[in-house]
Amino acid sequence: MRIAPSLLAADFAKLGSEVGRVDASTAEWLHLDIMDGNFVPNISFGPAVVKALRPFTRTFFDVHLMCSKPDVLLEPFVKAGADQISVHVELGSSVNSLLWRIKSLGVKAGIVINPPTPIEQVLPYLDKVDHILVMTVNPGFGGQSFIHEALPKVQRVFTWRMERGLSYTIGVDGGVDFKTAGECSKAGADTFISGTSLFGKRKLGDGVRKMRELVKASQRRPTKAATHRI
Repeated sequence: MRIAPSLLAADFAKLGSEVGRVDASTAEWLHLDIMDGNFVPNISFGPAVVKALRPFTRTFFDVHLMCSKPDVLLEPFVKAGADQISVHVELGSSVNSLLWRIKSLGVKAGIVINPPTPIEQVLPYLDKVDHILVMTVNPGFGGQSFIHEALPKVQRVFTWRMERGLSYTIGVDGGVDFKTAGECSKAGADTFISGTSLFGKRKLGDGVRKMRELVKASQRRPTKAATHRI
């Protein structure tokens, strides 16, 4: 299980100290939303900011590219300190080459799927990725309400992982709080990206521990027959 505070909800006036809070919180990942103003309406930050933040923590940097042309960003983000880069399945025919390129740069590769997109679109990539991220809001804005209709997608990728003996992690992103995290855990998620609910707490570590306890209590477990294949 991984708890991943989303930097998009941090105080941008003091990003260094905010990342320091994550480092001290016991969170396993730091989630970095990269928005280009094209694939999604907003713009966030680029490789230079990630590079500047890398010395503040050894936490795993999970980079989510919400970008129309992610190919030009892969190497800069790897050089900046990314440990994993995920791209959207909605990019279509370029996805295979993007995943290959990410892996060739020596970091983990992930695939992201938006709420309106049929989950079957990730099927060709199941054995090519380290991570599948199910968006539980429409990407591009922080603070949105959780879309419960996305939970069956989490269930499907959990089932496919068991059936095929794969080991990708299953993340959820958007509206993940101290209620919905448990629902996602029951559906099969093991990676919980949360912005406002964690960065909004004065003691971020308390929020991380609380969320971890809640998802552990709700955790979906494989059947005995499939346990050895995960």
